[in-house]
Amino acid sequence: MYRHQFTCGTATDLQPGKIVCVGRNYAAHAAEMNSPVPDEPLLFIKPATAAVPMAEPLHLPPNRGSCHFEGELALLVGDTLSGANAGDVPAAIAGLGLALDLTLRDLQRQLKNDGHPWEKSKGFDGACPLSPFVKLDWTPDWDGLTYTLWLNGEVRQRGKSAHMLTPILDLVAYVSSHFTLQPGDVVLTGTPAGVGELLHGDRLAMQLEDDWLRVETTVA
Repeated sequence: MYRHQFTCGTATDLQPGKIVCVGRNYAAHAAEMNSPVPDEPLLFIKPATAAVPMAEPLHLPPNRGSCHFEGELALLVGDTLSGANAGDVPAAIAGLGLALDLTLRDLQRQLKNDGHPWEKSKGFDGACPLSPFVKLDWTPDWDGLTYTLWLNGEVRQRGKSAHMLTPILDLVAYVSSHFTLQPGDVVLTGTPAGVGELLHGDRLAMQLEDDWLRVETTVA
């Protein structure tokens, strides 16, 4: 688990907080999971103990069924947001990064079938590998961000913020209307199509834009 400060361009004094995630924010991913597209963002939370550095080997929970990767664009919150509007959001984002929303898929299906919350399948220790965060000293094109995930050298996911059902700034504002976001919190923005199972020995790489950030890891 993270026992140090976030890296955001240069070291910051932000300590990891809660991780707010959104489900089915890409229509193609909802389709591949045979799930309906929600009418509004579908939110869930991973605890701070789920965060681990993505560059370190990934450790899958033993004897808990299939574990899937879901590559996502991540936002590091630098200032408090509560009941914000989309125009308030850019100034409160300290950095852009990448994340893996690791999911115990067999357990998630069981929990969903039983009508129970997903947290046990999404919030276990190590369930959210995070890259370093790129410090924002410029205004990015929030609707033009792209990222790629490779599994064993093969492209498996390509995410484009333009394809999100709820755009980034609107999504963060929506989150802040339900949960106050504090410095050190992280918002995950949803995964595109192409998720799949991880196996021991797999090699993963993720890249933000062409050259902003790249991180590689292996499954122990």
